[in-house]
Amino acid sequence: MRAANGILRTQIPPSEHKCHQGQLTKGWLFCQLDKGRTVRGIYWRAGRFPAGLEEEKVRTVFSVCLLSCSALVTGAAGQAAPGPQHVLKATPKTVAWGYYDAAASPVLRIRSGDTVRFETLITNSPSGLEKAGLPPGRVQQSLREIYKEVTNKGPGGHILDGPVYVENAEPGDTLEVRIQKIELAIPYAYNAFAPTRGFLPEDFPYRRIKIIPLDRERMVARFAPGIEIPLHPFFGSMGVAPPPEYGRVDSAPPGIHAGNMDNKELVAGSTLYLPVWAPGALFEIGDGHAGQGNGEVDITAMETSLVGTLQFILHKGTNQKYPRAETPTHYISMGFDHDLDQATRIAVRQMIDFLVSERHMSRDDAYMLTSVAGDVDITELVDGSLGVHVILPKSIFGK
Repeated sequence: MRAANGILRTQIPPSEHKCHQGQLTKGWLFCQLDKGRTVRGIYWRAGRFPAGLEEEKVRTVFSVCLLSCSALVTGAAGQAAPGPQHVLKATPKTVAWGYYDAAASPVLRIRSGDTVRFETLITNSPSGLEKAGLPPGRVQQSLREIYKEVTNKGPGGHILDGPVYVENAEPGDTLEVRIQKIELAIPYAYNAFAPTRGFLPEDFPYRRIKIIPLDRERMVARFAPGIEIPLHPFFGSMGVAPPPEYGRVDSAPPGIHAGNMDNKELVAGSTLYLPVWAPGALFEIGDGHAGQGNGEVDITAMETSLVGTLQFILHKGTNQKYPRAETPTHYISMGFDHDLDQATRIAVRQMIDFLVSERHMSRDDAYMLTSVAGDVDITELVDGSLGVHVILPKSIFGK
């Protein structure tokens, strides 16, 4: 990587030339970044790309070039360029209650590379927690204020921090979300089920809620005498605004915007890749879980308030169509649909597509590898759109 006259440049390895459809030969790819560290120009050698190729066509056909530019933003060693850290607390003016919406007004504006510390709230009412036996003094004051003051709510029930507007994010981009840290905000969680809800409503046609103490020192939940559950906190809902034509969508069903994925793999250290559907991306986060089983069969996890530190990296012109993720050890594809079979097909196809585009495998080999090394897991069975994910170990690939 070199820098000269304000232009960063990197050399594309010959092994990647095939990705440029034979249009380019060995040489330097120049990437011009604006003050927000967003790619504003892509150049080949001393001039522009070959004559006759319009800029927008170049951004599509030569997507690998753009990804190479984006790689400069995150640094040669894969570490994101440092940006400012913001804090977003859950208040009546900073939450989206129950929806994702491309028309929603942002409550925070950031740039690629910035880090945000989100203080999120439990998904329950003060009165509901008190009826379950929680002393009134242990209910967070911010939760009381939001329940008292927020009137623009629904159709879902999740209290989400946001939306966060990412400068220069446009439809067709990818928002990389690095989950750096997740902390427990309160020493308790709850689990509950209710009539007509969950996977077995015919077996449990009544309502029950259980307050679960959390031991933050030992990182275990004391579920019942003699039963302790290791804590693995994660956010049930992280997503961006859906396409504008969708309007305001319910926060409960996950979809192409991600949202209420309830994927327990997305703990600290994992990374989420979200397709951008609306200007600014409009990221929202909430639905904190201290832990959860795959399936989330009674419709709740160990629901709690969490504090999360996330970094945002914008990749231009990727044309990603579906959310995906990775942990330090695994790649993760996802599928969401009202039909479990179709959700599974989507997740498997997404893994195949990932292996073809990112690992340069043939579709036949990608299908075979997913069969022999991938695990197809049910993410959740209760959110309207059912969730399936495929998890593939990184360790099977040689360095």
